[in-house]
Amino acid sequence: MGRTAEAIDEGLSIASAAARLTVRNHILVEAIANDSPYDPEKVGAFARATLVALADEQRDAAALVRRQRKAAWGKYSDSHGTHDYRDRDTRNLRRRERQYLGVAKELRRRADDPEKVRELVTEARDAAWGDVESNLQRRLRVEGMRPEYDPDYATMRDARMQALRLVDLPRLGAHRRRLAQAVPEPESD
Repeated sequence: MGRTAEAIDEGLSIASAAARLTVRNHILVEAIANDSPYDPEKVGAFARATLVALADEQRDAAALVRRQRKAAWGKYSDSHGTHDYRDRDTRNLRRRERQYLGVAKELRRRADDPEKVRELVTEARDAAWGDVESNLQRRLRVEGMRPEYDPDYATMRDARMQALRLVDLPRLGAHRRRLAQAVPEPESD
């Protein structure tokens, strides 16, 4: 496998992870914020659009590199910065353009393949469910924790008592004073 193929594979790996994360976040937002039921067809359409958007991003990056390569052609002076390309950089820029185009082509192929889209949706759904499950388990552990089951109870007790004395009790006292000032004294006859 050549350098271009390896770079395309690496680019696809990164783009796939980005797509999975985007679709996972979409599933979570729809379920939690919008109280929408999980609909694999709608999520599939979103996943396909995500793959197309990532392909467009890669195509745009290839076009930028093409313009940079054309601008660099025939320049033999010293460069003045990271993106100030010269003629000696054109080979590398041509390779980079092919890599971007290769990733874009494969992302479009995946977007047009219902099985690949379904696979992406399944992976994203599983990741979203994993997030929900771990959050629920963490909440249940914290809310259902009893002192005898907490291995850190004894060590953290002194810190909790100090926080009670230094933060919570003064705050409670200040709150009670504000309440007392806000409520007028009853008049005596």
